[in-house]
Amino acid sequence: MNAHRQHRQPLLSLLLAFLLLATGFAGGVLWQTPSSTNHQISKVVRPISPRSSFSVSEQSTINLFEAASPSVVFITSLAIQRDFRTRNVMEIPRGSGSGFVWDSLGHIVTNYHVIQDASSIRVTLSDQSTWAARLVGAAPEKDVAVLQIDSSHEHLLPLPLGRSADLRVGQKVLAIGNPFGLDQTLTTGIISALGREIESVARIPIRDVIQTDAAINPGNSGGPLLDSAGRLIGINTAIYSPSGTFAGIGFAIPVDAVNWVVPDLIAYGRVQRPTLGVELASLQVTRRLGLEGALILNVEPGSPAEQQGLRPTSRDQRGRIDIGDVITRIEDTPIRSAVDLILALEWRKPGDEVELTVVRAENERTLHIILAQPR
Repeated sequence: MNAHRQHRQPLLSLLLAFLLLATGFAGGVLWQTPSSTNHQISKVVRPISPRSSFSVSEQSTINLFEAASPSVVFITSLAIQRDFRTRNVMEIPRGSGSGFVWDSLGHIVTNYHVIQDASSIRVTLSDQSTWAARLVGAAPEKDVAVLQIDSSHEHLLPLPLGRSADLRVGQKVLAIGNPFGLDQTLTTGIISALGREIESVARIPIRDVIQTDAAINPGNSGGPLLDSAGRLIGINTAIYSPSGTFAGIGFAIPVDAVNWVVPDLIAYGRVQRPTLGVELASLQVTRRLGLEGALILNVEPGSPAEQQGLRPTSRDQRGRIDIGDVITRIEDTPIRSAVDLILALEWRKPGDEVELTVVRAENERTLHIILAQPR
C-alpha cells in the first residue's frame, strides 16, 4: 500500500504544478485587461444631419402620388373549386391585379384578363375597405372591363382624364398599382415608344399601344399610367419579359381607346360597333382558300350588306364551295383579313357611309354602304 502511495505522489505533484502555472497565466491576462469599473465604455449617438427641401421634381412626384393613389384599387378575383375529399364547393383566390375609379357611381376600370373567368370579384379601396364587385361590361378585344361596387361617394375619387393622341416619346410617366400584391406602389419612367401593337385575349390586335420603361410587374395589370400632370393616359396591361418579371419594356392601352370603350360598357355591357351585317371567315379559312381580304360567310337579312347585294359564301349541289364576296378595302385602308375590317370600322358610328372595295369572281367593284346599329 505504501508502494502505491509512493507511485501516486509524483503524479499529484505534476498535476499541482500544472494548476499553479494555469492560474498564474490567467491572473496575468486579467491584470493586463482594463477593468470595466475603471474604464467605462459610453454609447455614442451620432447627430442627424438636416436635409434641404425636396427638389422641385421630387416634390412634384410626391404630390402627384398623394393625389392619385386614393383612386387606385386592388382587385382580387375568386374561382369556385370543389374539395375532392369533402365534395364541398368553395371559393379560392384565382388572381389579383389593379384598377382605378372611373366615376363617383362606383365604376372601376381594369384589364379584362384580370377578372377573366372569375366567379366573384373583390375590390379593395385605398382606405383598405373591401367591397364585392359585379361585372358591368367587358371588351376582351381591347382587354378592358368595367366593374361596379356599392360604396359611398366620399371613398370614390375618379382620376382626371388625359389624351393619348398627343403623347411624345421621352415624356415622364408614372405607374401606380399592386405588383406581387404590394398595394399602392409607385414606379416612374418615360414613354419609350408609341404606336405599338399587342394581341388581346380575344386574339385581336390592340393598336397604338404605349410602350414605357416604368416598372410594370405581375399585379400592375389594370392600373393607371399617368402623365406628369397626374392625368390618366393609359391602362398598364402587359410586359415583354422572358422571365415573367420587369425587363424594361411595359405596355399600356391608350386612354383614347379606353375613353371610347368604357362608356359603351357602362351603358350596354359591350362595345357598340357599327355593323355591315356580315359574318366573316377566319384568317385560317381565307389563307386555306388562297384569298387576301375579309371573306363574307353570311349576310344578315335586312342588313346594309343585303341591301347592297353583297353575296355570302355557299356550297353548290355537289358540295363545292362557292366563294362569296371578299372585302379588300374600306376608303383608303387596305383590308387583308377580317381583323383589319373590324379595326377599320371600330372608330366609326352607325349612320356613317363608307366606301367598300369588293372582289367577286376576280372582278372588283366599289359600293357605298351606310353602317347600321348593332343588334
